[in-house]
Amino acid sequence: MTDPNGSNYKLDLRVGRKFRIGRKIGSGSFGDIYLGTNIISGELVAIKLESIMTRHPQLEFEARVYKALSGGVGIPFVRWYGTEGDYNAMVIDLLGPSLEDLFNYCNRKFTLKTVLLLADQLLCRIEYIHARSFIHRDIKPDNFLMGIGKRGSQVNVIDFGLAKKYRDPRTHLHIPYRENKNLTGTARYASVNTHLGLEQSRRDDLESLGYVLIYFCKGSLPWQGLKAATKRQKYDRIMEKKMSSPAEILGRGLPVEFIYYLNYTRSLRFEDKPDYIYLRRLFRDVFARENYRYDYVFDWALHKQQQQQKRDALKAQLLTQDQTDQDDSNLANEPVDNVKIEKQAPIESVQQDIYQQYKPQPQVAAPVQLAQTPAPLQAPVLAQAQQPQSFPQQHERSQPNQTDPSTTNNRYAKPDMNTRIQNWNNDVVNSSNTKTSTFNKSIQPLNVGGANATPNNESFDKPTLPNNGTQNPSNNPHWL
Repeated sequence: MTDPNGSNYKLDLRVGRKFRIGRKIGSGSFGDIYLGTNIISGELVAIKLESIMTRHPQLEFEARVYKALSGGVGIPFVRWYGTEGDYNAMVIDLLGPSLEDLFNYCNRKFTLKTVLLLADQLLCRIEYIHARSFIHRDIKPDNFLMGIGKRGSQVNVIDFGLAKKYRDPRTHLHIPYRENKNLTGTARYASVNTHLGLEQSRRDDLESLGYVLIYFCKGSLPWQGLKAATKRQKYDRIMEKKMSSPAEILGRGLPVEFIYYLNYTRSLRFEDKPDYIYLRRLFRDVFARENYRYDYVFDWALHKQQQQQKRDALKAQLLTQDQTDQDDSNLANEPVDNVKIEKQAPIESVQQDIYQQYKPQPQVAAPVQLAQTPAPLQAPVLAQAQQPQSFPQQHERSQPNQTDPSTTNNRYAKPDMNTRIQNWNNDVVNSSNTKTSTFNKSIQPLNVGGANATPNNESFDKPTLPNNGTQNPSNNPHWL
């Protein structure tokens, strides 16, 4: 923790005997605000500390103002005030974020509905303060805090360190008009009369509120960001800009009621009592004309909901992507045997089917297709008078049926034609010794090639077969 003198050390303080000081959560006009805890009930509170060494102590006066305003809506309750060690301490209700914090949270722009909802409550808070004979004199977004819990939609006003009584509470005698006063408050939202050095009154709080509302609607004010060598010169430049900025210029693009409000507050005299009902009606008329619902739904609530939806969508997208990546990783790392594929037949059945389809079949020689089917083999025609009665027994073999596949075995293959003719001639010679010359002359060659075939032994080597490149009769033992 840092004390007002700038030295760093850790405080372990208990103020009011039962409030423990925690972390720093903010700063006021004359002091710092810390988070506190009631060590008996555990309730959270706010603790404002002010060094007793400060030149102009204000915390005691502020505590008195809070007590004078206690009981009003939007006024924090003071739990305890006193001195602990080197500090004056005030324990008050813990509140939520300021309007400036929420304004930044909403990207420095409020919708018209939110501004109108705030305007109605802010006018009520200022009216109540004025009714208790005080003026705030430091109206700005930082000094309005939203509540917490069940009072989250309630606007609260804080930091009465610059507050002042503008009249006697009993006689209602107004303070006198004065000039040449130093600027009190925040220059950005200060009234023109405050810049001119005039004594502040109720009109100045209301004019400052008008600048706050325009600031909320537009996001900035024309005199923001002005540069100057000294603070006094900067205040003068801000004053000149404000005085040269009529309400019609400041309220351009906004409902005309904002212009009416600013012109009215600027036209008030020093002791005039403002017409708070008229001012609230201005903004309520805009609210009704725009058909808004008075549901206390502010921009920051909607913005938070939208941000949550975006986070949820992004989270869901990341989870989906992670699940997809995990599935791909599991599939890549999973053994092949565990991969689910289409159900297949057992490998033994597949192998059997392949074997049945491609197993070797018995080779059955197809009949040789001849270009011209030769005549059946016949015995040679002999002379009528010299034809032998029969052939020797060893040559009487039945011809195998060449169309029957059972007779295609090599053991039934016939000898080649030359051998058969030679054997046949030898048999004839042996059986007819007395008629050799006549028998030899009367032999007619076997007509295999047709009527015009040449009686040459070469014609008996093998028959004429078509050879189209797919058959080789010389390699077929069954070509006869």
